[in-house]
Amino acid sequence: MTTQDRITSADLLAMKRDGEKVSVLTAYDVSFAKIMDDCGIDVVLVGDSLGNVVQGHDSTLPVTMDDMAYHTRLVSRGIKHALLVADLPYHSYESVEAAVSNAQRLMAAGAQMVKLEGGVKLLPMLEALQQEGIPVCGHLGLLPQSVEELGGYKVQGRDAASADVILKDAMALEAAGVSMIVLECIPSALAKKISHVIKIPTIGIGAGVDCDGQVLVVYDMLGITRGKRPRFVRDFLAEVGGQVEDKVSAAIKNYISAVKQGRFPDDAQSYQ
Repeated sequence: MTTQDRITSADLLAMKRDGEKVSVLTAYDVSFAKIMDDCGIDVVLVGDSLGNVVQGHDSTLPVTMDDMAYHTRLVSRGIKHALLVADLPYHSYESVEAAVSNAQRLMAAGAQMVKLEGGVKLLPMLEALQQEGIPVCGHLGLLPQSVEELGGYKVQGRDAASADVILKDAMALEAAGVSMIVLECIPSALAKKISHVIKIPTIGIGAGVDCDGQVLVVYDMLGITRGKRPRFVRDFLAEVGGQVEDKVSAAIKNYISAVKQGRFPDDAQSYQ
């Protein structure tokens, strides 16, 4: 993507068609958002992962709509080029009415698209959001908001039955008008199949290099996160030298380049 205009869903579709990888990072404040935008990131996600990396919780579940609206407003002030996506947090889209109201709140805060976790159970909400003209990003595989139901942070879709469910969910989301889908912690072969079957972009995180793009939590990508890090994380900051500000910019540019060229993720950051 070379245009300096604001990236849209149509641009992402064109990138998939042209074989250009989509680079995505999370941001929670204006400073990181501006650095990413200046580096040429395609999509910035205000993730409910802020519950872990900003607020210090063990999961994303405590994150509220107030939190998401606040951080979306901050990030929106730093972006002129990238597409801005914001997560609808836990318990914020359990009904059609709640989904529409809360999505409208994030859009008013500066988001251009909202992200929801789940498959066919979301179809009534997705239909209502379509009617309101609110673009949606789906999220399949490991669903952090359902981590307790899933029995922890585990790779999903390793057996034929669960893989088929994820594939059918992806097709259902596409049919419902979803603009793109995040695939988290699923085998590379399954992510590759889904990416070929559906026409909308797939954004991988722990889903192999054959997705149409990649997303990482920025603090993970910069090696800031403490404790055990997931297998799919690479510390891009450790790969560059110089002053801290220069290293952050260089690390983000390195990440974008690695995504665009298909060098990230490699086998060490993928599941079989």
